[in-house]
Amino acid sequence: MKPIIYQLFPRTFTNYNPTRKRGGSREENGCGTFNQFTPSVLNAIHDLGFNYVWYTGVIRHATSEYNNPSITKGKAGSPYAITDYYDVDPDLAENKSKRMAEFTALVERTHAANMQVMIDFVPNHVSREYHSVCKSKSVKDLGETDHPEWAFSPLNNFYYLPGQPFAPQFAIEGYTENPAKVTGNDCFNAHPNQNDWYETIKLNYGVHYLGGGEKQFDPIPDTWHKMLHILLFWAKKGIDAFRVDMAEMVPEEFWQWVIPAVKKKYPQLLFIAECYNPQRYNAFLAAGFDYLYDKVGMYEYLRGVTSKNWPVEGITGQWQAVEHIQDKMLYFLENHDEQRVASGFYCGRGVCAEPAMIVAATLGKNPVMVYAGQELGETGMDAEGFSGIDGRSSIFDYWGLKSIQAWANNGQFDGKMLSDEQKNLQDFYRKLLTLSRENKAITDGDMYDLEYAQGEGFNKHEQYAYLRKAGKELLLIILNFDDRQVDMKIRIPEHAFTHLNQPEWQQATAVDLLSKTKYGTIAFNSKQTIELTLPAWKGVILQVKESKPKKQKQ
Repeated sequence: MKPIIYQLFPRTFTNYNPTRKRGGSREENGCGTFNQFTPSVLNAIHDLGFNYVWYTGVIRHATSEYNNPSITKGKAGSPYAITDYYDVDPDLAENKSKRMAEFTALVERTHAANMQVMIDFVPNHVSREYHSVCKSKSVKDLGETDHPEWAFSPLNNFYYLPGQPFAPQFAIEGYTENPAKVTGNDCFNAHPNQNDWYETIKLNYGVHYLGGGEKQFDPIPDTWHKMLHILLFWAKKGIDAFRVDMAEMVPEEFWQWVIPAVKKKYPQLLFIAECYNPQRYNAFLAAGFDYLYDKVGMYEYLRGVTSKNWPVEGITGQWQAVEHIQDKMLYFLENHDEQRVASGFYCGRGVCAEPAMIVAATLGKNPVMVYAGQELGETGMDAEGFSGIDGRSSIFDYWGLKSIQAWANNGQFDGKMLSDEQKNLQDFYRKLLTLSRENKAITDGDMYDLEYAQGEGFNKHEQYAYLRKAGKELLLIILNFDDRQVDMKIRIPEHAFTHLNQPEWQQATAVDLLSKTKYGTIAFNSKQTIELTLPAWKGVILQVKESKPKKQKQ
Protein backbone atom coordinates (compact mmCIF):
# COMPACT_ATOMS: atom_id res chain seq x y z
CA MET A 1 0.00 0.00 0.00
CA LYS A 2 1.31 3.40 -0.98
CA PRO A 3 0.99 5.63 2.10
CA ILE A 4 -1.02 8.79 1.39
CA ILE A 5 -0.55 10.74 4.60
CA TYR A 6 -2.61 13.61 6.01
CA GLN A 7 -0.76 15.55 8.69
CA LEU A 8 -2.98 17.48 11.07
CA PHE A 9 -2.88 19.10 14.50
CA PRO A 10 -5.92 17.97 16.50
CA ARG A 11 -5.53 21.21 18.44
CA THR A 12 -6.41 23.28 15.37
CA PHE A 13 -8.15 20.82 13.04
CA THR A 14 -11.31 20.39 15.10
CA ASN A 15 -11.23 23.85 16.66
CA TYR A 16 -14.38 25.58 15.43
CA ASN A 17 -14.00 28.71 17.60
CA PRO A 18 -13.78 31.73 15.25
CA THR A 19 -12.05 33.88 17.88
CA ARG A 20 -8.47 34.54 16.90
CA LYS A 21 -6.99 36.67 19.66
CA ARG A 22 -3.25 37.08 19.34
CA GLY A 23 -1.64 35.15 22.18
CA GLY A 24 -5.07 33.99 23.32
CA SER A 25 -5.66 31.23 25.83
CA ARG A 26 -7.32 27.90 25.24
CA GLU A 27 -10.53 29.29 26.67
CA GLU A 28 -10.42 32.36 24.42
CA ASN A 29 -9.33 30.85 21.11
CA GLY A 30 -10.55 27.30 21.52
CA CYS A 31 -8.88 23.94 21.03
CA GLY A 32 -9.84 20.83 19.09
CA THR A 33 -10.26 17.51 20.86
CA PHE A 34 -9.98 13.80 20.11
CA ASN A 35 -13.73 13.27 20.50
CA GLN A 36 -14.52 15.81 17.80
CA PHE A 37 -13.02 13.45 15.22
CA THR A 38 -16.35 11.76 14.65
CA PRO A 39 -16.82 9.03 12.03
CA SER A 40 -18.19 11.64 9.61
CA VAL A 41 -15.07 13.80 10.06
CA LEU A 42 -12.76 10.84 9.51
CA ASN A 43 -14.77 9.72 6.49
CA ALA A 44 -14.38 13.20 5.04
CA ILE A 45 -10.60 12.85 5.39
CA HIS A 46 -10.62 9.39 3.84
CA ASP A 47 -12.77 10.72 1.02
CA LEU A 48 -9.91 13.05 0.09
CA GLY A 49 -7.81 9.99 -0.74
CA PHE A 50 -5.82 9.48 2.45
CA ASN A 51 -5.01 6.14 4.07
CA TYR A 52 -2.83 7.47 6.94
CA VAL A 53 -3.53 10.25 9.42
CA TRP A 54 -0.56 11.77 11.22
CA TYR A 55 -1.97 13.14 14.46
CA THR A 56 0.69 15.69 15.38
CA GLY A 57 1.14 16.79 18.98
CA VAL A 58 -0.56 13.84 20.69
CA ILE A 59 2.02 12.93 23.33
CA ARG A 60 1.93 15.19 26.38
CA HIS A 61 4.13 18.23 26.02
CA ALA A 62 4.82 21.45 27.87
CA THR A 63 2.06 24.09 27.92
CA SER A 64 1.83 27.36 29.80
CA GLU A 65 -1.05 25.99 31.89
CA TYR A 66 0.92 23.12 33.34
CA ASN A 67 4.52 24.29 32.95
CA ASN A 68 6.70 27.33 33.53
CA PRO A 69 5.83 29.92 30.85
CA SER A 70 9.43 31.20 30.89
CA ILE A 71 10.64 27.99 29.27
CA THR A 72 7.53 27.19 27.24
CA LYS A 73 7.19 28.40 23.67
CA GLY A 74 3.77 30.00 23.35
CA LYS A 75 0.72 29.35 25.47
CA ALA A 76 0.01 26.02 23.78
CA GLY A 77 3.67 24.99 23.86
CA SER A 78 5.82 23.04 21.45
CA PRO A 79 4.57 19.52 20.70
CA TYR A 80 8.25 18.54 20.59
CA ALA A 81 8.93 19.44 24.21
CA ILE A 82 7.60 16.19 25.67
CA THR A 83 6.80 16.18 29.39
CA ASP A 84 5.51 12.60 29.66
CA TYR A 85 6.08 9.92 27.02
CA TYR A 86 3.32 7.79 28.58
CA ASP A 87 0.57 10.41 28.44
CA VAL A 88 -1.44 12.42 25.90
CA ASP A 89 -2.00 16.15 25.80
CA PRO A 90 -4.79 17.05 28.28
CA ASP A 91 -5.79 19.94 26.01
CA LEU A 92 -7.06 17.41 23.48
CA ALA A 93 -9.44 15.68 25.89
CA GLU A 94 -12.98 16.61 26.84
CA ASN A 95 -12.63 14.68 30.08
CA LYS A 96 -9.01 15.10 31.12
CA SER A 97 -9.14 12.22 33.56
CA LYS A 98 -10.07 9.92 30.67
CA ARG A 99 -7.81 11.45 28.05
CA MET A 100 -5.98 8.23 27.14
CA ALA A 101 -9.28 6.40 26.68
CA GLU A 102 -10.45 9.20 24.40
CA PHE A 103 -7.28 8.85 22.32
CA THR A 104 -7.49 5.07 22.01
CA ALA A 105 -11.12 5.47 20.92
CA LEU A 106 -9.89 7.86 18.21
CA VAL A 107 -7.42 5.20 17.05
CA GLU A 108 -10.29 2.72 16.76
CA ARG A 109 -12.47 5.19 14.85
CA THR A 110 -9.62 5.98 12.47
CA HIS A 111 -9.15 2.29 11.73
CA ALA A 112 -12.89 1.92 11.21
CA ALA A 113 -12.63 4.69 8.59
CA ASN A 114 -10.06 2.55 6.72
CA MET A 115 -7.08 4.69 7.67
CA GLN A 116 -3.91 4.01 9.64
CA VAL A 117 -2.70 6.07 12.60
CA MET A 118 0.66 7.81 12.77
CA ILE A 119 2.04 9.82 15.69
CA ASP A 120 5.34 11.48 16.48
CA PHE A 121 8.16 9.74 18.28
CA VAL A 122 10.54 12.39 19.64
CA PRO A 123 13.74 10.55 20.61
CA ASN A 124 16.38 13.28 20.79
CA HIS A 125 15.07 15.61 23.46
CA VAL A 126 12.37 16.22 26.06
CA SER A 127 11.01 19.22 27.94
CA ARG A 128 13.23 20.70 30.63
CA GLU A 129 10.36 19.87 32.99
CA TYR A 130 9.98 16.24 31.93
CA HIS A 131 8.32 14.10 34.58
CA SER A 132 6.18 11.06 33.87
CA VAL A 133 3.22 10.51 36.15
CA CYS A 134 1.55 7.99 33.82
CA LYS A 135 4.29 5.40 33.49
CA SER A 136 3.97 2.10 35.30
CA LYS A 137 5.57 1.91 38.74
CA SER A 138 8.09 -0.64 37.52
CA VAL A 139 9.58 1.89 35.06
CA LYS A 140 12.22 4.32 36.27
CA ASP A 141 11.66 7.86 35.05
CA LEU A 142 14.10 9.55 32.72
CA GLY A 143 16.87 11.04 34.85
CA GLU A 144 15.60 9.38 38.02
CA THR A 145 18.81 7.42 38.58
CA ASP A 146 21.19 9.88 36.90
CA HIS A 147 24.38 11.17 38.52
CA PRO A 148 24.25 14.92 37.77
CA GLU A 149 27.83 15.31 38.99
CA TRP A 150 28.94 13.34 35.91
CA ALA A 151 29.03 15.33 32.69
CA PHE A 152 28.67 12.09 30.76
CA SER A 153 27.94 8.47 31.53
CA PRO A 154 26.04 5.81 29.53
CA LEU A 155 24.21 5.20 32.81
CA ASN A 156 22.72 8.71 32.65
CA ASN A 157 19.71 9.67 30.55
CA PHE A 158 20.84 13.29 30.21
CA TYR A 159 24.04 15.26 29.67
CA TYR A 160 25.11 17.62 32.45
CA LEU A 161 27.29 20.70 32.88
CA PRO A 162 28.58 20.26 36.46
CA GLY A 163 29.19 23.49 38.34
CA GLN A 164 27.13 25.55 35.88
CA PRO A 165 23.55 26.57 36.64
CA PHE A 166 21.12 26.98 33.77
CA ALA A 167 21.34 30.66 32.75
CA PRO A 168 19.87 31.33 29.30
CA GLN A 169 20.55 34.58 27.47
CA PHE A 170 17.07 35.88 28.29
CA ALA A 171 15.08 36.42 31.46
CA ILE A 172 13.33 33.48 33.12
CA GLU A 173 11.35 33.35 36.33
CA GLY A 174 10.50 30.56 38.72
CA TYR A 175 12.75 27.93 37.19
CA THR A 176 16.12 26.68 38.36
CA GLU A 177 18.35 23.94 37.01
CA ASN A 178 21.67 23.21 38.67
CA PRO A 179 23.73 21.74 37.20
CA ALA A 180 22.43 22.74 33.79
CA LYS A 181 21.49 20.01 31.37
CA VAL A 182 22.57 20.17 27.72
CA THR A 183 19.95 21.79 25.49
CA GLY A 184 18.17 19.68 22.86
CA ASN A 185 19.84 21.13 19.74
CA ASP A 186 23.29 20.01 20.98
CA CYS A 187 23.92 23.29 22.77
CA PHE A 188 26.65 22.14 25.20
CA ASN A 189 26.70 25.26 27.37
CA ALA A 190 24.49 26.66 30.11
CA HIS A 191 23.51 29.78 28.15
CA PRO A 192 21.20 28.94 25.24
CA ASN A 193 19.65 31.84 23.37
CA GLN A 194 16.13 32.24 22.02
CA ASN A 195 17.09 30.63 18.71
CA ASP A 196 18.15 27.47 20.51
CA TRP A 197 15.72 24.75 21.56
CA TYR A 198 16.00 26.22 25.03
CA GLU A 199 12.80 24.57 26.26
CA THR A 200 14.29 21.09 25.76
CA ILE A 201 17.13 18.92 27.06
CA LYS A 202 19.06 16.38 25.04
CA LEU A 203 18.79 12.66 25.73
CA ASN A 204 21.96 10.63 26.19
CA TYR A 205 22.28 7.51 24.00
CA GLY A 206 25.86 6.75 25.03
CA VAL A 207 27.74 9.15 22.74
CA HIS A 208 30.38 11.22 24.55
CA TYR A 209 30.19 14.32 22.38
CA LEU A 210 32.69 16.30 24.42
CA GLY A 211 34.97 13.28 24.52
CA GLY A 212 35.64 13.10 20.81
CA GLY A 213 32.34 11.45 19.99
CA GLU A 214 33.31 8.17 21.70
CA LYS A 215 30.47 5.64 21.61
CA GLN A 216 29.88 3.62 24.76
CA PHE A 217 27.22 1.09 23.69
CA ASP A 218 28.36 -2.00 25.59
CA PRO A 219 26.53 -2.65 27.79
CA ILE A 220 23.41 -1.18 26.17
CA PRO A 221 22.87 2.36 27.55
CA ASP A 222 19.94 2.82 29.90
CA THR A 223 18.22 5.33 27.57
CA TRP A 224 17.95 2.67 24.84
CA HIS A 225 15.91 0.36 27.06
CA LYS A 226 13.65 3.20 28.19
CA MET A 227 12.91 4.30 24.61
CA LEU A 228 12.16 0.73 23.48
CA HIS A 229 9.65 0.46 26.31
CA ILE A 230 8.01 3.73 25.17
CA LEU A 231 7.74 2.60 21.55
CA LEU A 232 6.18 -0.70 22.57
CA PHE A 233 3.76 1.15 24.86
CA TRP A 234 2.36 3.11 21.90
CA ALA A 235 2.48 0.22 19.44
CA LYS A 236 0.30 -1.76 21.83
CA LYS A 237 -2.31 0.99 21.61
CA GLY A 238 -2.76 0.38 17.89
CA ILE A 239 -0.35 2.93 16.43
CA ASP A 240 0.54 1.96 12.86
CA ALA A 241 3.43 4.34 12.15
CA PHE A 242 5.89 6.64 13.87
CA ARG A 243 7.17 9.83 12.31
CA VAL A 244 10.55 10.05 14.04
CA ASP A 245 11.54 13.61 14.86
CA MET A 246 15.16 14.56 14.07
CA ALA A 247 16.17 10.92 13.72
CA GLU A 248 19.70 11.75 12.63
CA MET A 249 20.47 13.40 16.00
CA VAL A 250 20.30 9.92 17.54
CA PRO A 251 23.04 7.34 16.79
CA GLU A 252 22.32 4.88 13.99
CA GLU A 253 23.30 2.01 16.25
CA PHE A 254 20.26 2.70 18.40
CA TRP A 255 17.94 2.42 15.40
CA GLN A 256 19.65 -0.80 14.32
CA TRP A 257 18.85 -2.18 17.75
CA VAL A 258 15.40 -0.75 18.51
CA ILE A 259 13.51 -0.97 15.20
CA PRO A 260 13.97 -4.74 14.78
CA ALA A 261 12.98 -5.19 18.42
CA VAL A 262 9.72 -3.30 17.85
CA LYS A 263 9.00 -4.97 14.51
CA LYS A 264 9.52 -8.39 16.02
CA LYS A 265 6.24 -7.83 17.86
CA TYR A 266 4.61 -5.42 15.39
CA PRO A 267 5.99 -6.31 11.94
CA GLN A 268 3.64 -3.99 9.99
CA LEU A 269 4.52 -0.88 11.98
CA LEU A 270 6.21 1.85 9.91
CA PHE A 271 9.10 4.12 10.91
CA ILE A 272 9.50 7.37 8.94
CA ALA A 273 12.65 9.37 9.61
CA GLU A 274 12.98 13.13 9.55
CA CYS A 275 16.46 13.04 8.04
CA TYR A 276 18.19 15.85 6.14
CA ASN A 277 21.60 14.37 5.34
CA PRO A 278 21.63 12.41 2.06
CA GLN A 279 24.98 10.90 3.05
CA ARG A 280 23.17 8.99 5.79
CA TYR A 281 20.10 7.85 3.84
CA ASN A 282 21.41 4.37 3.13
CA ALA A 283 22.48 3.86 6.74
CA PHE A 284 19.07 4.81 8.07
CA LEU A 285 17.28 2.49 5.67
CA ALA A 286 19.70 -0.29 6.61
CA ALA A 287 18.89 0.41 10.25
CA GLY A 288 15.24 -0.41 9.59
CA PHE A 289 13.51 2.83 8.65
CA ASP A 290 10.78 2.32 6.06
CA TYR A 291 10.78 5.84 4.64
CA LEU A 292 12.83 9.04 4.82
CA TYR A 293 11.95 12.70 4.34
CA ASP A 294 12.96 13.95 0.89
CA LYS A 295 13.32 17.51 2.15
CA VAL A 296 16.73 18.63 0.89
CA GLY A 297 16.11 17.07 -2.52
CA MET A 298 12.64 16.91 -4.04
CA TYR A 299 10.91 19.30 -1.61
CA GLU A 300 13.47 22.05 -2.08
CA TYR A 301 13.49 21.64 -5.84
CA LEU A 302 9.72 21.61 -6.29
CA ARG A 303 9.55 24.73 -4.17
CA GLY A 304 12.22 26.34 -6.33
CA VAL A 305 10.37 25.43 -9.51
CA THR A 306 7.09 26.76 -8.16
CA SER A 307 8.26 29.97 -6.53
CA LYS A 308 11.72 30.84 -7.95
CA ASN A 309 11.47 29.88 -11.63
CA TRP A 310 14.02 27.11 -11.37
CA PRO A 311 14.16 24.97 -14.54
CA VAL A 312 11.58 22.21 -14.41
CA GLU A 313 13.86 19.72 -16.12
CA GLY A 314 15.95 19.68 -12.92
CA ILE A 315 13.27 17.50 -11.29
CA THR A 316 14.90 14.63 -13.15
CA GLY A 317 18.15 15.12 -11.27
CA GLN A 318 16.35 15.00 -7.94
CA TRP A 319 14.80 11.58 -8.40
CA GLN A 320 17.96 10.27 -10.06
CA ALA A 321 20.06 11.32 -7.06
CA VAL A 322 18.17 8.78 -4.94
CA GLU A 323 17.04 6.47 -7.72
CA HIS A 324 18.14 3.33 -5.88
CA ILE A 325 15.97 4.26 -2.88
CA GLN A 326 13.31 6.46 -4.51
CA ASP A 327 10.52 4.17 -3.32
CA LYS A 328 11.62 4.96 0.24
CA MET A 329 11.49 8.76 -0.03
CA LEU A 330 8.53 10.69 1.41
CA TYR A 331 7.44 13.54 -0.87
CA PHE A 332 5.62 16.63 0.39
CA LEU A 333 5.12 20.32 -0.37
CA GLU A 334 4.23 21.38 3.17
CA ASN A 335 4.58 20.27 6.77
CA HIS A 336 4.45 22.01 10.13
CA ASP A 337 8.06 23.23 9.81
CA GLU A 338 7.75 24.69 6.31
CA GLN A 339 6.00 27.72 4.91
CA ARG A 340 2.58 27.30 3.38
CA VAL A 341 2.41 27.02 -0.41
CA ALA A 342 -0.23 29.75 -0.58
CA SER A 343 1.68 32.09 1.73
CA GLY A 344 3.31 35.28 0.54
CA PHE A 345 6.66 33.65 1.27
CA TYR A 346 6.08 30.78 -1.19
CA CYS A 347 3.94 31.31 -4.29
CA GLY A 348 0.86 33.14 -3.04
CA ARG A 349 -1.88 30.79 -4.30
CA GLY A 350 -2.49 27.10 -3.68
CA VAL A 351 -3.51 26.51 -7.29
CA CYS A 352 -0.02 27.44 -8.47
CA ALA A 353 1.33 24.31 -6.79
CA GLU A 354 -0.95 21.88 -8.64
CA PRO A 355 1.71 20.61 -11.07
CA ALA A 356 4.24 20.23 -8.24
CA MET A 357 1.67 18.29 -6.25
CA ILE A 358 1.05 15.97 -9.19
CA VAL A 359 4.80 15.25 -9.29
CA ALA A 360 4.88 14.59 -5.54
CA ALA A 361 1.89 12.26 -5.72
CA THR A 362 2.51 10.36 -8.95
CA LEU A 363 6.20 10.36 -9.89
CA GLY A 364 6.97 7.21 -7.91
CA LYS A 365 5.65 4.41 -5.73
CA ASN A 366 6.86 6.27 -2.65
CA PRO A 367 4.54 7.88 -0.08
CA VAL A 368 3.23 11.43 -0.29
CA MET A 369 2.09 13.73 2.50
CA VAL A 370 -0.28 16.71 2.64
CA TYR A 371 -0.46 19.13 5.57
CA ALA A 372 -4.01 19.96 6.64
CA GLY A 373 -5.18 23.13 4.93
CA GLN A 374 -2.79 22.78 2.00
CA GLU A 375 -5.64 21.36 -0.06
CA LEU A 376 -7.66 24.51 0.75
CA GLY A 377 -4.99 27.09 0.01
CA GLU A 378 -4.32 27.91 3.67
CA THR A 379 -1.96 30.89 3.70
CA GLY A 380 -0.44 30.66 7.19
CA MET A 381 -0.26 34.45 7.24
CA ASP A 382 -1.75 34.95 10.71
CA ALA A 383 0.08 36.54 13.64
CA GLU A 384 -0.99 34.00 16.23
CA GLY A 385 1.10 35.04 19.23
CA PHE A 386 4.41 33.34 19.82
CA SER A 387 4.47 32.87 16.06
CA GLY A 388 4.32 35.97 13.90
CA ILE A 389 3.44 36.42 10.25
CA ASP A 390 5.91 33.92 8.86
CA GLY A 391 3.91 31.91 6.35
CA ARG A 392 3.54 29.01 8.77
CA SER A 393 0.61 27.83 10.84
CA SER A 394 1.72 28.14 14.45
CA ILE A 395 2.48 24.99 16.41
CA PHE A 396 2.90 27.02 19.61
CA ASP A 397 -0.42 28.87 19.91
CA TYR A 398 -4.12 28.14 20.37
CA TRP A 399 -5.62 29.07 17.03
CA GLY A 400 -8.32 28.30 14.52
CA LEU A 401 -7.44 28.08 10.83
CA LYS A 402 -9.95 29.93 8.67
CA SER A 403 -9.65 27.47 5.78
CA ILE A 404 -10.22 24.38 7.93
CA GLN A 405 -13.10 26.06 9.75
CA ALA A 406 -14.73 26.91 6.42
CA TRP A 407 -14.49 23.26 5.37
CA ALA A 408 -15.65 22.07 8.80
CA ASN A 409 -18.73 24.30 8.98
CA ASN A 410 -18.99 23.69 12.73
CA GLY A 411 -18.16 20.00 12.50
CA GLN A 412 -20.24 19.03 9.48
CA PHE A 413 -17.29 19.05 7.07
CA ASP A 414 -19.60 19.70 4.16
CA GLY A 415 -17.51 22.52 2.68
CA LYS A 416 -20.48 24.88 2.35
CA MET A 417 -18.46 27.83 3.65
CA LEU A 418 -15.57 27.36 1.23
CA SER A 419 -14.97 29.79 -1.61
CA ASP A 420 -15.24 28.52 -5.17
CA GLU A 421 -11.44 28.56 -5.49
CA GLN A 422 -11.09 26.52 -2.30
CA LYS A 423 -13.72 24.03 -3.48
CA ASN A 424 -11.98 23.61 -6.81
CA LEU A 425 -8.58 23.18 -5.18
CA GLN A 426 -9.90 20.62 -2.71
CA ASP A 427 -11.59 18.75 -5.54
CA PHE A 428 -8.26 18.64 -7.39
CA TYR A 429 -6.58 17.13 -4.32
CA ARG A 430 -9.41 14.64 -3.85
CA LYS A 431 -9.13 13.36 -7.42
CA LEU A 432 -5.32 13.33 -7.41
CA LEU A 433 -4.89 11.59 -4.06
CA THR A 434 -7.62 9.05 -4.72
CA LEU A 435 -5.84 8.15 -7.94
CA SER A 436 -2.55 7.95 -6.06
CA ARG A 437 -4.12 5.60 -3.55
CA GLU A 438 -5.99 3.36 -5.98
CA ASN A 439 -4.48 3.46 -9.48
CA LYS A 440 -2.07 0.53 -9.98
CA ALA A 441 0.16 2.43 -12.38
CA ILE A 442 0.83 4.96 -9.60
CA THR A 443 0.95 2.62 -6.61
CA ASP A 444 2.92 -0.20 -8.22
CA GLY A 445 3.96 0.81 -11.72
CA ASP A 446 7.24 1.68 -13.42
CA MET A 447 8.11 5.29 -14.21
CA TYR A 448 9.76 6.52 -17.40
CA ASP A 449 10.99 10.11 -17.44
CA LEU A 450 10.34 11.68 -20.84
CA GLU A 451 12.06 15.00 -20.23
CA TYR A 452 15.34 14.14 -21.96
CA ALA A 453 13.58 13.18 -25.19
CA GLN A 454 11.72 16.45 -25.72
CA GLY A 455 12.64 18.93 -28.43
CA GLU A 456 11.01 21.66 -30.45
CA GLY A 457 7.54 22.49 -29.21
CA PHE A 458 8.34 21.61 -25.60
CA ASN A 459 9.90 24.05 -23.11
CA LYS A 460 11.95 22.03 -20.63
CA HIS A 461 12.27 25.07 -18.38
CA GLU A 462 8.51 25.14 -17.83
CA GLN A 463 7.06 21.72 -18.73
CA TYR A 464 7.57 18.17 -17.52
CA ALA A 465 6.35 14.77 -18.72
CA TYR A 466 6.68 11.12 -17.72
CA LEU A 467 4.95 7.75 -18.05
CA ARG A 468 3.67 5.36 -15.40
CA LYS A 469 2.70 1.79 -16.26
CA ALA A 470 1.51 -1.34 -14.47
CA GLY A 471 0.13 -4.22 -16.52
CA LYS A 472 -2.30 -2.78 -19.03
CA GLU A 473 -2.73 0.49 -17.11
CA LEU A 474 -0.75 3.20 -18.89
CA LEU A 475 -0.59 6.85 -17.82
CA LEU A 476 1.01 9.80 -19.56
CA ILE A 477 1.50 12.69 -17.12
CA ILE A 478 2.15 16.15 -18.56
CA LEU A 479 2.68 19.29 -16.48
CA ASN A 480 2.81 23.01 -17.18
CA PHE A 481 4.63 25.11 -14.57
CA ASP A 482 4.36 28.24 -16.72
CA ASP A 483 2.16 31.17 -15.72
CA ARG A 484 0.54 31.17 -19.15
CA GLN A 485 -1.30 28.70 -21.34
CA VAL A 486 1.00 26.77 -23.65
CA ASP A 487 0.79 24.54 -26.70
CA MET A 488 3.25 21.68 -26.59
CA LYS A 489 4.42 18.64 -28.51
CA ILE A 490 5.36 15.54 -26.53
CA ARG A 491 7.67 12.88 -27.91
CA ILE A 492 7.73 9.28 -26.74
CA PRO A 493 11.16 7.79 -27.56
CA GLU A 494 11.55 4.25 -28.82
CA HIS A 495 13.46 3.35 -25.66
CA ALA A 496 10.36 4.10 -23.56
CA PHE A 497 8.42 1.40 -25.37
CA THR A 498 11.15 -1.21 -24.95
CA HIS A 499 11.83 -0.26 -21.33
CA LEU A 500 8.16 -0.50 -20.36
CA ASN A 501 7.45 -3.46 -22.63
CA GLN A 502 4.81 -1.28 -24.23
CA PRO A 503 3.65 -1.75 -27.86
CA GLU A 504 3.51 1.28 -30.12
CA TRP A 505 0.02 2.27 -31.24
CA GLN A 506 -0.90 4.12 -34.39
CA GLN A 507 -4.11 5.22 -32.75
CA ALA A 508 -4.96 5.59 -29.07
CA THR A 509 -7.48 7.34 -26.87
CA ALA A 510 -6.51 9.60 -24.00
CA VAL A 511 -8.70 10.64 -21.08
CA ASP A 512 -7.52 12.99 -18.33
CA LEU A 513 -8.34 11.18 -15.08
CA LEU A 514 -8.41 14.48 -13.18
CA SER A 515 -10.90 16.39 -15.33
CA LYS A 516 -12.44 13.48 -17.30
CA THR A 517 -11.64 15.43 -20.46
CA LYS A 518 -11.40 13.22 -23.53
CA TYR A 519 -8.62 14.11 -25.93
CA GLY A 520 -9.89 12.04 -28.83
CA THR A 521 -7.58 9.98 -30.98
CA ILE A 522 -3.83 10.45 -30.55
CA ALA A 523 -0.78 8.74 -32.01
CA PHE A 524 1.10 6.88 -29.28
CA ASN A 525 4.32 5.81 -30.95
CA SER A 526 7.93 6.88 -31.39
CA LYS A 527 7.45 8.41 -34.85
CA GLN A 528 4.77 11.01 -34.12
CA THR A 529 4.26 13.66 -31.46
CA ILE A 530 1.31 14.21 -29.16
CA GLU A 531 0.01 17.78 -29.36
CA LEU A 532 -1.61 19.26 -26.28
CA THR A 533 -2.65 22.63 -24.85
CA LEU A 534 -2.39 23.17 -21.10
CA PRO A 535 -3.52 26.19 -19.04
CA ALA A 536 -1.12 27.91 -16.64
CA TRP A 537 -0.10 25.90 -13.59
CA LYS A 538 -2.02 22.79 -14.63
CA GLY A 539 -1.34 19.16 -15.40
CA VAL A 540 -3.08 16.14 -16.87
CA ILE A 541 -2.93 12.46 -16.01
CA LEU A 542 -3.85 10.84 -19.30
CA GLN A 543 -5.06 7.26 -19.29
CA VAL A 544 -3.93 5.97 -22.67
CA LYS A 545 -5.55 2.99 -24.39
CA GLU A 546 -5.20 1.55 -27.85
CA SER A 547 -7.92 2.52 -30.28
CA LYS A 548 -8.21 0.04 -33.12
CA PRO A 549 -9.70 1.36 -36.37
CA LYS A 550 -13.25 0.24 -36.93
CA LYS A 551 -13.71 -2.20 -39.77
CA GLN A 552 -15.61 -0.72 -42.67
CA LYS A 553 -18.82 -2.44 -43.67
CA GLN A 554 -18.69 -4.37 -46.95
